[in-house]
Amino acid sequence: MTAAARPTVFYVRHGETDWNVAGRLQGRRDIPLNARGREQATHCGDLLRDLFAREGRDPASLDYVASPLGRARETMELARTALGLPADGYAVTEQLAELSFGDWEGFTIAQLHERDPARISQREHDKWHFLPPGGESYKMVGARMGAWYETLTRDTVAVAHGGTARGLMASLGIARPAAAPLIDITQGVLYVFEGGGTLTRYA
Repeated sequence: MTAAARPTVFYVRHGETDWNVAGRLQGRRDIPLNARGREQATHCGDLLRDLFAREGRDPASLDYVASPLGRARETMELARTALGLPADGYAVTEQLAELSFGDWEGFTIAQLHERDPARISQREHDKWHFLPPGGESYKMVGARMGAWYETLTRDTVAVAHGGTARGLMASLGIARPAAAPLIDITQGVLYVFEGGGTLTRYA
């Protein structure tokens, strides 16, 4: 498959949760959407619907896949409903699960500055390679997102997480690995990853 023919990913980060508001590291913790998060999920479905209408695409012609975490699945189901599709018509893959923060999950960065200052300093020096205690590095997430992308056979709507979006950016060459972990991935925004290595945002 040539670069021009590589699949496009219509990527949505899950909607807001109360832990997002509090600044807590979620990782693999299964924290549900809050009311604003559900509104953001529906808004992303509206963005997809409008974009597909402009491009003359049938929403049912794409593949749909989500992280197994509940906040991503609920976001997908609300977005699909806004698209006029059955809520449950999508696949789930562990490859899209959020970066694991291991023992750090549930804490804020401010709390970790107090509890684990040496490792926080290491993380701030090199986020791409840093391995949280019991968790994953961004480098590991980038590798699995690259492997996931190589399984795609057609254009795909994916709902996952901020960490996985950064991993995908690095694996597709959209951002340098050292820079990717510093990029803000906004909720309520549609990110369109073109297979040739370009990224467009719709809000």
